[in-house]
Amino acid sequence: MTRSLSLMIFVAVMIAVIVGVDVLFFRERFWERLMFNIGIVLVFVALYSRFLR
Repeated sequence: MTRSLSLMIFVAVMIAVIVGVDVLFFRERFWERLMFNIGIVLVFVALYSRFLR
């Protein structure tokens, strides 16, 4: 139960960071936004594999 709850919180935080960065910085720039979003997801995957696995 706690593992699935921590995973849900982790995914919710990742989504909030991506949406927040998109709205604040990259509203009109598609390719920069796409590259930064991929980078954010890769950082969160690295953090997940390092600390939560």
